[in-house]
Order: sequence, then C-alpha cells, then structure tokens
Amino acid sequence: MIGEIDVYGLFLPPLLILAVVAWVVSGLLRRALRAVGAYGWVWHPPLFDIALYVIVLSGLAALWARFG
Repeated sequence: MIGEIDVYGLFLPPLLILAVVAWVVSGLLRRALRAVGAYGWVWHPPLFDIALYVIVLSGLAALWARFG
C-alpha cells in the first residue's frame, strides 16, 4: 500500500479510501444483521460493530495488497 490516489489533484492515502469503503460495507452488514435478527446473539453490540469494521477493513486491505 505504497503511493497515493489522485482525486482531482488531492492526493489521498489508500488506507483513507479503504477506511471509508469499509465504513460503508460494515454499515450495510450491520443493517442486514439487524434485519435477520443476529444481534440477539450478540453480547455487546457496539463492541461487535467495531470488530466487524476492523475485520472488513483488514479484509479490504488484504485484497488491495493482493490485487491493487
């Protein structure tokens, strides 16, 4: 993950872009898990949300390193 991404002359680190994408993806996953009723099995929902975000962000970073 070396280098920057050029967005109309503004150079952004790739991790910032991945963090925003991971936030959106984890938000969609949270909404889907709430609709299914999976949060009934979760002991501490905010802690679960943070862990879900970290897992999604690390997965996206691994995919970026592999294919980007």
